[in-house]
Amino acid sequence: MCNLYNVTTNQEAIRQFTRAMIDSIGNLEPTLDVYPDRMGPVVRNTPAGREMAMVRWGLPSSQQALMQAAKKRADKLQAKGSPFDFAQLLKMEPDGGTTNVRNTSSKHWTRWLGIENRCVVPFTRFPEPDYGSRGEGGRVPNAWFAANEEQPLMFFAGIWVSQWRSVRKIKEGEITADLYGFPTTEANRVVGEIHEKAMPVILRNVEEIELWLTASWEEAKRLQRPMPDDELLLFSPESVPA
Repeated sequence: MCNLYNVTTNQEAIRQFTRAMIDSIGNLEPTLDVYPDRMGPVVRNTPAGREMAMVRWGLPSSQQALMQAAKKRADKLQAKGSPFDFAQLLKMEPDGGTTNVRNTSSKHWTRWLGIENRCVVPFTRFPEPDYGSRGEGGRVPNAWFAANEEQPLMFFAGIWVSQWRSVRKIKEGEITADLYGFPTTEANRVVGEIHEKAMPVILRNVEEIELWLTASWEEAKRLQRPMPDDELLLFSPESVPA
């Protein structure tokens, strides 16, 4: 799954593609590697209009996933003979977030598929671990993908959630934050050679961006499909910084 991506561009280019009316970012770094549970730029639908903002990457995980994690911790405490309050344990279970959403028909995700929770995520390249090309010491390098050698600006179809209260990290405790992630789909041939299970949903042009941000879910979900093979390039390891 995509758990890292790079955006090398400027805010004006993002605004032109997305027709964002509000810019809440301040100054965007000219090149930015975005990792899970870090802040990344998105353009989102809000009641005040289309806004460019920095949002934390990782949507709320399902209650079932958090319950299972809390039970594992409870089992370990029980095995040690340590007392615990399971309700409090569950409340404080850290949720680093779900970066990629595959099953959009799940009840956990359907509540956030409406236009008000749609966003687009700018990127210029993204990697997948290349387990077939392990380096010295068993290190797994990344295989990088972009539209072409020039790495033009593109967008992931995204979902965002407003003011979600949770524990992201134990040392932070409970916080309230805006969160985002993006749907995935079947891998095309180019990505499938490295990661056969899935790839992010990529929006290729202004028309697809508008469809994602404005259409009903019945229309927008048609964009949850692999990118055409001839519109995505696999980089050699030397093409992109590590």
